Amino acid sequence: MKRLFDLTFSLLLIFILSPIILAICVFVAKYLGDPIIFYQDRPGRNGKVFKLLKFRTMTNAKDSNENLLPDKARITKFGAFLRSSSLDEIPSLFNVIKGDMSLVGPRPLLVEYLPLYNKSQMRRHEVRPGITGWAQINGRNSISWEKKFKLDVWYVDNASFLLDMKIILLTLKKVLLKEGISADGSVSSSHFQGNKDE
Repeated sequence: MKRLFDLTFSLLLIFILSPIILAICVFVAKYLGDPIIFYQDRPGRNGKVFKLLKFRTMTNAKDSNENLLPDKARITKFGAFLRSSSLDEIPSLFNVIKGDMSLVGPRPLLVEYLPLYNKSQMRRHEVRPGITGWAQINGRNSISWEKKFKLDVWYVDNASFLLDMKIILLTLKKVLLKEGISADGSVSSSHFQGNKDE
């Protein structure tokens, strides 16, 4: 039922949001440049790596040594709006259709974090990652990594269709209120340093 719902609802959302998707593509090309879609390797179910799709939110501004500037210096007002409204996540619906992701599940994090997880934290990869999840409606980027992982594992142990519906509805509320978008004023969450405690 979960996979059928993911596929059906994602296709419906893409159809309904198609005018908005087209408009965002135009504005991203105008204000941020190419490429319009941001691709990044992320670990999915059982740690299998896939290409996560999102709308680009930062420029390619570099310093005199051709190194990318910090995130804060590269994100524009338009890019910040895409993030705060979660509109940058729309292309991830294609990841759901492909089967790399689910609408609800632990958020797919960086591949470089894989060797840093302890045994309990690694359990977040027992299910498909999601566009939204239990941790996202309980603090998103404003909570600690340890709490975020505990919430992810709780979801793995308690996943159900009704829970997914609750998470989707509460996600809409969070997005509208723009709660938990970043941690301590940063562009996104802090970098995970690892926690080997069981």
